[in-house]
Amino acid sequence: MRKLVVFGLVIVLALSAGFAAPGVKAQDKYRVALIIAQGGLGDRSYNDSAFAGLTLAASELGVEVLDIESPDPVGEGEQLLRTAAEAGFDLVITLEFSHFEPLARIAPDYPDTTFAIVNTVVDQPNVVSILFDEHTGSYLAGLLAGLVTTDPTIEQTNPEAVIGVIGGVKSSGIDVFLYGYLQGACAANPDVKVLMAYSNDFGDPAKGREMALAMYEQGADVVFQVAGGTGAGVIEAAKDKNFFAIGVDSDQDYLAPGNVLTSMLKRVDVAVYETIKMGVEGKLQGGTTLQFGLDVDGVGLSEMKYTRHLIPREYLDRVEEARQAILDGTLQVVDIRKLDADTFALVDQNPTCEGVAALQKAVFGE
Repeated sequence: MRKLVVFGLVIVLALSAGFAAPGVKAQDKYRVALIIAQGGLGDRSYNDSAFAGLTLAASELGVEVLDIESPDPVGEGEQLLRTAAEAGFDLVITLEFSHFEPLARIAPDYPDTTFAIVNTVVDQPNVVSILFDEHTGSYLAGLLAGLVTTDPTIEQTNPEAVIGVIGGVKSSGIDVFLYGYLQGACAANPDVKVLMAYSNDFGDPAKGREMALAMYEQGADVVFQVAGGTGAGVIEAAKDKNFFAIGVDSDQDYLAPGNVLTSMLKRVDVAVYETIKMGVEGKLQGGTTLQFGLDVDGVGLSEMKYTRHLIPREYLDRVEEARQAILDGTLQVVDIRKLDADTFALVDQNPTCEGVAALQKAVFGE
């Protein structure tokens, strides 16, 4: 493994034959660059999960890999992408959602490079788009939260039907979690109130803690964090005040045993590894979309190692029934990324169970 940290706009790639196994020239190996998203490595969430997939590919597939970090991955998006392409990597994967615009612009300049982008679609013949069904996994998390929130037998909850969710920035890539969560919560309890807020930061645990405590003061006893490193503060607040947090992307249950109800797993590690594996095998085709959902364990809930014993069996059974119903197609969850602006406004301007009912009626005719 080699690592590149980008400071400002000065970018230097120092690659050497040290990547290669003895007797093998570095340029003969399949080479992969991974551009880290906002929040950086160490978030114990999205970026760290992707990095785990990268390192697994390096060890198991024998590929040459490099992770690229920048203090401003949004502002330096085009330069990061161009630099990686010009360094001769076979595959350049970006984890940064905001790179969809510069990638669409620069991909035609590097037809011999395959790019991959997570969480959005870029329609170019040498770009692979990697998507997840976050709405379904988040639905299950919301369903569980809505079931436990008023249960008097659970120490971490209170009698008020109030839960919360904190997103990093308002965007379709984050809102897909929030509104999946809202749909699940409303399915559990039509009277539940879901507090929603955005930290506008993916690397500020202190801000996450402050926002979670504010929701706790408003009666929320389960707070879902979808804010990368900022979410660590949400989990810290849950531990300190003895309420529930819900982790995201990676299994974060261990960060506060007994106070992380569950984690909504988004297996970016699997997606990164499988994308690289397809590249090594010559099966990776640009202009395509790879989808990771419940059917391939691309999303789902953690095993709840530290909380399963606290939750009534009937709630866990309800969540499993919902998961199976989604797989069977008998339960549909609205993916807000597929909505036009007017339809999305039905719930975005009214993020309540009433808004969910209006949305589902518009989409499903229910």
